[in-house]
Parts: sequence; structure tokens; C-alpha cells
Amino acid sequence: MSKIWKKRSQEEIKSVVFKALEDNVNFSEQNILGIPASYLDDKVFNQDASFVKDAPFISTLIQNPNHIGCHTLGSSESFFKGTQQIEKELIDICGTDILKGETGEYDGYVASGGTEANIQAMWIYRNYFMQERGASREEIAIIASADTHYSVDKAGNLLALTVKKTPVNESRQIEHDSLRKTLKEAQNEGFKHFIVISNMMTTMFGSVDDINVYTDVLTELNCDFKLHVDGAYGGFYYPFTNKNEDLTFQNSHISSFTLDAHKMAQAPYGTGIFIIRKGMIHFANTKEASYVEGEDYTLIGSRSGANAVAVWMILTKNGPYGWHEKVFILQKRTGWMCDKLTELGIEYYRHEYSNIVTIKSEFIEEETAQKFGLVPDNHANPNWYKIVIMEHVTIEKLSLLVEDIKSHMN
Repeated sequence: MSKIWKKRSQEEIKSVVFKALEDNVNFSEQNILGIPASYLDDKVFNQDASFVKDAPFISTLIQNPNHIGCHTLGSSESFFKGTQQIEKELIDICGTDILKGETGEYDGYVASGGTEANIQAMWIYRNYFMQERGASREEIAIIASADTHYSVDKAGNLLALTVKKTPVNESRQIEHDSLRKTLKEAQNEGFKHFIVISNMMTTMFGSVDDINVYTDVLTELNCDFKLHVDGAYGGFYYPFTNKNEDLTFQNSHISSFTLDAHKMAQAPYGTGIFIIRKGMIHFANTKEASYVEGEDYTLIGSRSGANAVAVWMILTKNGPYGWHEKVFILQKRTGWMCDKLTELGIEYYRHEYSNIVTIKSEFIEEETAQKFGLVPDNHANPNWYKIVIMEHVTIEKLSLLVEDIKSHMN
């Protein structure tokens, strides 16, 4: 039973959003002189267009609320308190009803994407180890699998931290022995504190790390660690296909999550979500942002309130049961595609709870990949091509791909 996430009618959604906009500052009607912002340029974006009054997202875009800061902490820019409340409810839906946490036990915000959310986590944990453990940067390492997203390498570069990657087996899984070897080598090199990134569906393969492998070996070796789950792809999918609670806030080893609404949730780009347990986000506080009410705890700073409203609208329009149905349909389509590939003797990888099918490149002609927009693991030298079963990827479209593959086999 969902605690916060409820299905709403279109009229209810409109009522909530327009009430929130009324609670925000209105640049047209109020004498607001100190904010370096305004509504969208009305010479370009017509605020009086007839459809706007029935379009809550477009109306929010036009009114242009800035959601700078982290609203789950309490004090934030009061000019935009109405739509901030919607973002807070969105974070609550994700943290409580999707990730199985307890209301009020986490902080979070709508980031620009999964890359920012992942970097935010690693930034917080680096500062935590330095401030609470007295660690130097040279004593902190980022640990991840070989399949992890490139944002981990980007974070290592930005934060001046070493990244250590563990190989994966043919099933795209890390194993106890290989992780143990990686960690022991790191310890021998002088690393004492570890920022660990576990994947909830990788971007290329849809593979899911066995988080217990991480926690087993980390505890065995008495490692000091913080564990972040990168669910940028899987956050709005995997929790609905696998009821196991290892990759939720029920797992006390996990401190934070990334989710990306602009992937499976079909939200506008710029809607990554970062959620972390209470008592941690202050390690990223920028006190120098003293002119910002509530200060700033985020990497990005100013953020579009309209994007947060868009994700909330999507989740509440579908409701939890509608979301389960959406994922169920995508799982069935993915299963259909896998059956067809198996019939043709084509080698592929698919995690059973995922909607990504990755085919070995030897079975895909370059012409086919171009025709159907299949994405390679490496554009210069592809070993794999992936199919992502999104809302628009129907069985009718998949059948065209199957026929094309068959035509090149004859």
C-alpha cells in the first residue's frame, strides 16, 4: 500500500499546481525587486495564450520558479514556496513508496540528471571522510564495477579521487574474489576510505550489481565505506519488477540513491533525482551562498521548478497501480524480443528484471544498427548493440527489427 503516492485526476493535478503557483511570487502582480529572475520573456512566450490556463506544466515554465537549494531541509527561498512543496512531495514519493524508506528520514532534490546526482553523492562522501574521519584525498577511493556509468570517472576527475574498478563476469556481475582483490590492492596502496557505487540497471546492459557482494567483502575487510546506488536508469523500473528489498532504504548499508525521471518516467530532460539519508547532505553545504535563503546544498544551484512539477504530474497521473501496469507491459515486450532472438540463435544479454536487451555485435549488421538506431557500447569498435524497450518501442516495431536480422542471416 502506497503511503504518499496517490493517483490523481487531471483536474486534481491542475488544482494542486495552480494553487502552488498562487503561493509562489508573481512577478507580474507583485513588487519583487531583488531577485535576478523574472517570468519567461513574454515577447517570445505568450502568457495570455488561451491554452495556458489549462496547462499546469506550461504555466509553471512560464512563471519560471527557481528551486535553488534543498527543500527537504526546511528553510528555502520563500518566493517559490508553493512549487517547492510539490518537489518535497515528489521526493517523498520516491523515497518512501519507491525506495521503501520512512517519511522524513532522507533529504533530496531534483537534479539536472543522473550524472549530477551521482557526483553529488561522491562529493558528499568525500567531504564526510575528510571532515569526520580526518582523511586526506589520497586515502579515499571510489569503488565501482567495470560496467559503471562514466559519471563515476567524471566525479573522480572533478573531486581529485582515484577510481578503482572491479571486473565483471559474463553475466555482468562482480564476484567476491575479484572485488576482494580490488579492495586489498587499494588498501595496500594506502586507501582507507571507500565511496562505493552499486548499479541498479547499467546504461548499456541493464545489469544489476549484487549489492551483497559489495557489503560482504567490505565488511570482511573492515573497510570504512559509504554506499551509493546508481539507479539513474533503473530507479523507476527495477523496484517494480523485483520485490527484493536489497536495493532500497530497507538495506541499512545504503546511504543514497540516484533516479532519473527523464529516462523511464518520460519526463523532460533535466530531471535526475538525488535522495540521501538524513544527516549527510550538509557535507555539501556552500555557506558562501549566504544571499540564498536556507543556503545551498546542491551541486547545480539554481534549478527549474517546472521540471520537478513535471515529474510529480507524471507520477500522480499514473498512480502506483498504473505504474506497475506500465512496467509490466514493457517486461512482456522485452520477453517477446528475447524469445525471438533465442529462436534465431542470436547471443544477447538481458537481466531478467530489465527492459534492455544487448546483442553481440557479430549478429548485427552495421546497416541494421543504423536503420533501427541501435546503440553500440563503443562507436569506434562495437562489441555490443543495445535495444531499450521504451513506451514507443512496440512489438510491431520490434518485429521489423527481427525480420531485418533474419534477412541478413539467409
